[in-house]
Amino acid sequence: MIAVYLIGFLEGAGAHFLDLIGGGIHVYASFAPVPLQVFFVSLAVLDPLVVVLVGLVRPVGVRLACAVMGLDVIANWITNWPRLEENPASLLRPVGLLPITLFGLFVVASSVPLLRAVEARPERLGRMTR
Repeated sequence: MIAVYLIGFLEGAGAHFLDLIGGGIHVYASFAPVPLQVFFVSLAVLDPLVVVLVGLVRPVGVRLACAVMGLDVIANWITNWPRLEENPASLLRPVGLLPITLFGLFVVASSVPLLRAVEARPERLGRMTR
């Protein structure tokens, strides 16, 4: 599960870095309101932060992953809704809303069992009993 988180968030970070390199800080201005633009730009920092924290097997990393993906899915649905109303088949594209939504659902659905596993790690138990 951790590997899937790492791959997904690394891909997201790469996509946001490429967007920023190619279009600058206002790259999302053509389709997103300012608060969502700020959020999408912040993903260039939040996604790598999730990678580091999950890679270090920290509970806060799993919680942050869940929050980031929850907000990311909502923001993407908001910005893509007009296109979906015009052409519902656009949801089926292999890049864009569908994979973001599926990954978000995976992160949310797997967060509780992953959190339990991370919090029950033997070295965590050792630290708690000292």
